[in-house]
Formats: sequence, C-alpha cells, structure tokens
Amino acid sequence: MKIEKNKSLKLLNTFGIDVIAKYFVEVCSVDEFRELCRDPEFVRTRRLILGGGSNVLLTGDFDGWVVKNSIPGISIAAETGGEVTVKAGAGENWHDLVMWSIERDYAGLENLSLIPGLTGAAPIQNIGAYGAEQKDVFDQLEAIEIGSGDKVILKAGDCAFGYRDSIFKRQWKNRFFITSVSFKLAKLSSPNAHYRYRAEYGNVRAMLDEMKVQDLSLKAMSEAVCRIRRAKLPDPKELGNAGSFFKNPSIPQAQFEALASKYPEMPHYPQEDGRIKVPAGWLIEQCGWKGKKVGRAGCHKTQALVLVNYGGATGREVLEFAESIRGSVTEKFGIELSSEVNII
Repeated sequence: MKIEKNKSLKLLNTFGIDVIAKYFVEVCSVDEFRELCRDPEFVRTRRLILGGGSNVLLTGDFDGWVVKNSIPGISIAAETGGEVTVKAGAGENWHDLVMWSIERDYAGLENLSLIPGLTGAAPIQNIGAYGAEQKDVFDQLEAIEIGSGDKVILKAGDCAFGYRDSIFKRQWKNRFFITSVSFKLAKLSSPNAHYRYRAEYGNVRAMLDEMKVQDLSLKAMSEAVCRIRRAKLPDPKELGNAGSFFKNPSIPQAQFEALASKYPEMPHYPQEDGRIKVPAGWLIEQCGWKGKKVGRAGCHKTQALVLVNYGGATGREVLEFAESIRGSVTEKFGIELSSEVNII
C-alpha cells in the first residue's frame, strides 16, 4: 500500500470539491485493510471510507485518514434452479455489476442501472430508483470491524434498511469497512422463472413505449432507466454534482390534505405506513430554485433535486445553498427536507 500525505480529493468526489486529506491510502484487498487496522494511529485517528465519491459533500480539509475502497471481483457464490447469489467486491463499479448481471439474464438490479458509485456503498445508502431498492435483493455483506480487525457477516435484518438509509449511517457509522456484498437474483434462463418487471414506476413505461419495446427484457428495462437518468441528471464529469441532494419527504395524511387543498396539483404517493410521499424536486421548484445560481453553486436547470458546482465552489458554498433551499421549503410548505447526500 502507498500512503500519501496531503492528498487532494478533487478528482475523487463527483462534486469536484478541492479539499485535502492528511493521509490517503487505496485498499485493494482484505489483507491490506487488516494491515491498516494493526496501525494504532489509524485506529485512533478520524477516518473516512471513500467509494466512488458520488454521494458525499466535502465541506473542508480532512484531518485524518481517507481510505479508498478498491476491492475488486464478481463471482457466483451459490446457485439453485431459479436463483443465483452474486458476490461482488466493495470496490466494483455499481453499474458494471448491474450490466454483468443483465448480460447473464440475472434479474433484480436492472432498475438500479446507472446509479453512480461503488458496490460497497449500495447497502450503506440502500440505493434505490424507479420502484426498486438494493434491499429487495440483498443477501449479505462481509466487512471488517475497524476496531478489532475481525471479519463479520451481516444479513438484511442486521442492517436496518430504510429509505436511503441503513444502520451504517447511524449507530454503526464508521464502525465497519465493507469488503463485499452479495445479492440474490432471479435466473430468467430457468424454465420455471416467474419474474415481475418494475415497468410501471414513474416515466419508465413512457420511455419503454417511446423505445417501441413490445417484449420486456432486462436489457430494455436497463436501457429505459439509463435514458431517463441521462436526460434528467447532469454528467459529473461536465458539471459537479452528487445526483439527488435531498430525500423525498413523507408527511402525515392530515398535513398532506391541508396542503392539497391549497396546492391541488401537488404530486403525491401514498405509502404503506399511511404517510404520503411528496417529491422534493417539486417542492423545490415551487419555491423558485430550479435553475437558480448563487455564486459558484446552483440548482440544475432541468432537475431541481440536483445541486451543482458550476466550477470552483467550496463544499461550504454548496451546503449554504442547500440550507437556503431547505429553509424556503419549510417556510412555504412546513416540510423539512433531509439530505440524501452525506455531509462530511
């Protein structure tokens, strides 16, 4: 392992924020990380585990260790007649894993196509899109407990998955270094395969119709999702961003009814718990933020949920812009927005 000092993280986060890490190391195997855990200074010093840098906002220099998780590998861990368990290294690119599964007719990840980042971050964030979440197919993950260096295997019940949430963002924050994640996927090649495509969520069906798809397939679903994402979301290589900055809030039925009487056009989605989910992008747009720019930070012109770095913005500038949006939504609608992006 090569340990670097005073490393710029500008190229390692999709916002393109230029901050400095006191120590930086890229880990490519379990043994390398265990070696780090034997270093007393590493264990007692502030740490940040970095994947693809696609869901973080760095607000200042990091006075500690930044560890880039680059553990590779995709393999079949178990297989039955109609199901396969796929194990991926935490450092594998997420979209590459999705494409790997689609090429083999393994179903379950297609709606999560083109989500940026690495596989190890998928359970931490419980990534989701277009009616699917990674928890729907999650089997288990392997991790190293940083304090002890011990290997642990965690099942879905251990992870407390929620909407863009897990125990790794709360009680177990910074406790584990995820080394691999396993998913149970359906084998469409099986003669007894029964699989329900999630084609009716959002504008996926409209895109499939536009593509003139008559017979659904994993490739068609993935391509539809990719086209929608490319049309809605700016490329971080061209315009710094971390995708959706805020979560879609769920509010009590009574609060929704009061707001709906004033804003009858408000989009809404009833949830199993009786609450009503309201699109954060719609709320932000109604407050006049869509396409607005303040200094070097702003709100994207076609997707109000995406905050962008127009070039040279600091993390603090982006955060202040986000707080202004949050405040105006609370003032207008009485709804508190929560960040989907991790603020560091």
